[in-house]
Amino acid sequence: MLHFKYSSLINAPVEVVWNFHERPDILQQLTPPWQPVEIVRREGGLEVGAISEFKIFLGPIPVPWLARHTVCEPYQLFIDEQVEGPMEQWIHRHEFIAENGKTRLIDAIDYAIPGGWVPDLMLGWFVDARLRDMFRYRHEVTQRECSL
Repeated sequence: MLHFKYSSLINAPVEVVWNFHERPDILQQLTPPWQPVEIVRREGGLEVGAISEFKIFLGPIPVPWLARHTVCEPYQLFIDEQVEGPMEQWIHRHEFIAENGKTRLIDAIDYAIPGGWVPDLMLGWFVDARLRDMFRYRHEVTQRECSL
């Protein structure tokens, strides 16, 4: 199992950052323009049972990705898990922590690449770099949209 974590301090209260993540168009807002992703649907907001469905493109090949929210503690955290997709396992924890009127936004992902420890060892660095690029973008957008 591989682990990824990205954290930043957003210049806005937790309620503002949480409410931004509840927007119906949040997936469009947070998807980097260079990322080959098609958003198929989003149902249910952030609550348990909510789903997000995408097609990601590995070169010309579309790969379905379906994630379901398994935990939701309003204004604190929500967790989504891959139900169908390219990873052996994918658990994404989104945390919102109040810090002196601002919000510590933390994205933590536990994941496994199909095929066991050899692909994890050979490709983990690549996936980590792509995740770092994506979450840097997402946190920058969140900062811009939520800052007071």
